[in-house]
Amino acid sequence: MSDRQTGIVKWFDRAKGYGFIIQTQGPELFVHHKAIKGAHALKQLITGQSVSYVAAEGRPGKGMQAEHVEAL
Repeated sequence: MSDRQTGIVKWFDRAKGYGFIIQTQGPELFVHHKAIKGAHALKQLITGQSVSYVAAEGRPGKGMQAEHVEAL
């Protein structure tokens, strides 16, 4: 995917299953645990972790969100 970008996890709440990613440029992005790619059973991110993702339009009225998120 040529639209991949990188960012840093601002915070991620494992119990709630979502958090936010700080983009290099642009507003923060919502990230849901279902968007996290990987073979491990616990799909979670760690505050301060570098990630790559694809920015996509979220639910109507909710703005952009991260999809296809992978830890770097």
